[in-house]
Amino acid sequence: MPRFALAVPAGAWLVAFFVVPIGTIVWFSFGYKPGLFGTHANDVLSLDRYREAFSPTFFATFQNTLWVGVAGTALCLLVGMPTAYWMAVKAPPRRRGLLVALVMVPYWTNFLVRTIGWQVILAPQGWLSSLLQTLHLTGGPLDVLYTRTAVLIGVVYNYLPLMILPLFVAFDRVGPSLREASKDLGANRWRTFTRVTLPLARPGIIAGTVLVFIPLMGDYVTATVLGGAKGNMVGQLVASQFQTAQNWALGSAMAVVLILVIAATVGVIALLGWLVSLPIRARHRLVLDEEGA
Repeated sequence: MPRFALAVPAGAWLVAFFVVPIGTIVWFSFGYKPGLFGTHANDVLSLDRYREAFSPTFFATFQNTLWVGVAGTALCLLVGMPTAYWMAVKAPPRRRGLLVALVMVPYWTNFLVRTIGWQVILAPQGWLSSLLQTLHLTGGPLDVLYTRTAVLIGVVYNYLPLMILPLFVAFDRVGPSLREASKDLGANRWRTFTRVTLPLARPGIIAGTVLVFIPLMGDYVTATVLGGAKGNMVGQLVASQFQTAQNWALGSAMAVVLILVIAATVGVIALLGWLVSLPIRARHRLVLDEEGA
């Protein structure tokens, strides 16, 4: 058989469960809702649903979703990087497998159950609120639930393992011999981390950022449970259009816009990363040229 035959199962799976559903959503987005009890019709194609998706009300929700997505991903990176570095470099090798298993423990529980757990913790009558009042750290009950802050806490908790695991693999692949060589050449710990470890771990940083940002942008469970009316995200609007309003055309248009926003944001971040790396590459070429001369 030809070599490409090995990729046929994955290709067929992607076509059946990714290309076809996305194509269907795109097709529905050009239709309309036919009457009170209809869900969609495509006998008349138009861009009217996209105009509705870009209305001021929905546009504000898109802005809030993008803010939560970027801030949540940045917090996951900020928290996950030192954790993954400690697991891969500082922790004893015989315990690293146990640490990876502990990172995965939250995924042994249903996503919704974990999010409801945070609803209980952040409730004004919850144990955290009582503890803070007992320690006189707050002047009254905790007023965090059903706010954008609660949504941010929930998404960081839910998606943090997706950031830690790729970073752990990336840091683990940077062998101790490279760090020791850097120290032998006179570099301190910070310079070794920024000039040796971090550049070599860049693929893991990129993978973790993408793995967190993309599903976070489409999350509607966390926003529904912890955000209420103040934590609206696009995922909630899409779900409500399909399940409650039965307006599949508008829900499809919102979903397509969300996909485009995610793709554009990832593209902008990739472009910024490439621009930032240009001076570093130029400096490396200069050093190589000097060594060659």
